[in-house]
Amino acid sequence: EGMVYATVCGKVGVVVEVNAETDFVAKNDMFQAFVKDVANVVAEQNPADVEALLACKMGEDTVEAALKEKILVIGENIKIRRFERYEGVCAAYIHAGGTHAVLVGFDTSDEIAAKPEFETYGKDIAMQIAAANPGYLCEADVPAEVIEKEKEILLVQIANDPKNANKPDAIKEKMVLGRIGKFYKENCLVDQEFVKDNDLTVAKYTDKVAKELGGEIKITKFARYEKGEGLEKKSDDFAAEVASMMK
Repeated sequence: EGMVYATVCGKVGVVVEVNAETDFVAKNDMFQAFVKDVANVVAEQNPADVEALLACKMGEDTVEAALKEKILVIGENIKIRRFERYEGVCAAYIHAGGTHAVLVGFDTSDEIAAKPEFETYGKDIAMQIAAANPGYLCEADVPAEVIEKEKEILLVQIANDPKNANKPDAIKEKMVLGRIGKFYKENCLVDQEFVKDNDLTVAKYTDKVAKELGGEIKITKFARYEKGEGLEKKSDDFAAEVASMMK
């Protein structure tokens, strides 16, 4: 249990996960305030990792001392699991009080970043990432071994399909390339259908907003944290839930 949290402080964005043993503690005001304080320390002091973060100053003492105090007062184990910190223009989104959190980095001018329309756009992109869970930013970021593995799987599927098994190798190759294209559209953020307008990809939506605001916008990176990720606690309806909020 616990919570994930994302925030933007001026030109610095932070996403952090702090775990607790029970959902009851995760809803505790003291615990939530501690998580926000940890995010602020990351923003201000730029620690290299969790170990360095524990040694950072928090109030009159260190983060580690504050953590031990919270464990004693709250009465169950608490652990700072991970964080990421971006410098530059950022957008953040927190879903359902801390089950999911997203941080997105952009390359654009300060003039565009200051506009309310960009703030809306930034939140749209962060919510897109929360709902659609892309594994990569763009095609160039997908490792070659991932694509090769995907091709192997697709070729086996074609070979086991009576309708396609006897087709020429050239045709099979074209079928694989078509399905790899679908893989990119599903797994690369900029190639995904934009949740609020299925006629646009995220890349086209970005270009549209950039043109309207009179400049350029580029999504440079993102981090999507899910509370307890890896513990198989996902909700099947989560994507639909976020999508309905965006609409």
